[in-house]
Amino acid sequence: MAPACPTATPEHIKDVNTRYHDAAAAEYDAKWGIDFGGIGQDQVLTKLGKALGQAPERLGEALEIGAGTGYFGLNLMQLGAVERLTATDISPGMLDSLRRSAADLGLKVETVAIEAEALPFEDASFDLVFGHAILHHIPDLPRAFTEFHRVLRPGGVVAFCGEPSRYGDRLAMAPKRAGRVLAPAWRALMRAAAARPSRDGAADGHELEPEVDVHAFSPGELRRLLDGSGFAEPRVRGEELLANAWGWTLRSLERTAEPDEVPLAWRRFAFRSYIALQRVDSALLEPRLPAQLFYNLLLSGRRPA
Repeated sequence: MAPACPTATPEHIKDVNTRYHDAAAAEYDAKWGIDFGGIGQDQVLTKLGKALGQAPERLGEALEIGAGTGYFGLNLMQLGAVERLTATDISPGMLDSLRRSAADLGLKVETVAIEAEALPFEDASFDLVFGHAILHHIPDLPRAFTEFHRVLRPGGVVAFCGEPSRYGDRLAMAPKRAGRVLAPAWRALMRAAAARPSRDGAADGHELEPEVDVHAFSPGELRRLLDGSGFAEPRVRGEELLANAWGWTLRSLERTAEPDEVPLAWRRFAFRSYIALQRVDSALLEPRLPAQLFYNLLLSGRRPA
């Protein structure tokens, strides 16, 4: 993964991330099948447990980086895994969506629109700094990790999930191409019309999606980030191989159709089959295969006491 322009500046990367995610916020949960019920709670608890290497203990003050619409942090709050949450994001639009979801769920969350490389918090303020699918958007990761270390209390934990591996990212190209090839036949079977172009080709922020991703990682790179920032007990592992291959095929098919014309029965099948393959990955493949083969990487470390 790389910005559309290899010479993109950090300022440009941050600008396109803000504009794209502001534009995408309203439909984001539906696009990615985000759930705030039992399925979503089980997903985030499992992911965090894999990153930490153990079931997460109850933590007091938590800081979420790139919180988006709240998938990870709000589900952790519902489970009681964190007592108090400060949710941050570069996109005010995403935080607006998060606040609405928090209100619907009866949760009290502080939200702050900031950049990860310059956190406006006192030293040693949090017990947990975490995020999901966010590190690959941040231009200056060494500086960001120095900030994560600074705001953690001694003994506090950093944990990130859902980060794209370099090899897994290349593997994902095959199901994406397959989805594009199969799309006309799939739409005919679904009786769904082809997606219509955006209004008169108007630029509304959605067109920036190819520019928002900056990094894909090897496990070694993530370990070096943790080590170089002063974290102890660095841990990196892989997650999801079959599930992501299937998921990218599904997304490649669905994005070619008008969303309102994709049958509900198909959406249910797609979601349930993806969850089933997640379980296969977790039980059979993740314990046996090298981390770099998987699409997602999870990492954690601890600030020395």
